[in-house]
Amino acid sequence: MYRASDRVQNERWLADLQRAADELDLGSDARSTAEDLFLSTIPEGERSKPAAIAASLYAGGLIAGDRRSQGAVADAVGVTRLTVQKRWKALLEEAGLEPPTW
Repeated sequence: MYRASDRVQNERWLADLQRAADELDLGSDARSTAEDLFLSTIPEGERSKPAAIAASLYAGGLIAGDRRSQGAVADAVGVTRLTVQKRWKALLEEAGLEPPTW
């Protein structure tokens, strides 16, 4: 869970998340889930936030049934595919969700 102030303090990063979601043509459920995941697991360092955005978008798409490839998400955010691959499961676990086992 996050506070309303988290949304205000991370406005810039949420704008980046929405820009990438636009590029990926994600639906509203996937966007909302990605925002919630990001705000629930905000990393401390500025350098970690793009990776968290990418992992949130990928996981949000999975949860909402609006899946995009790790490569497409990585390109939209400006990180490597390996970054998405390494971060999305841990992000789900940190948010208290169980990643799929497939």
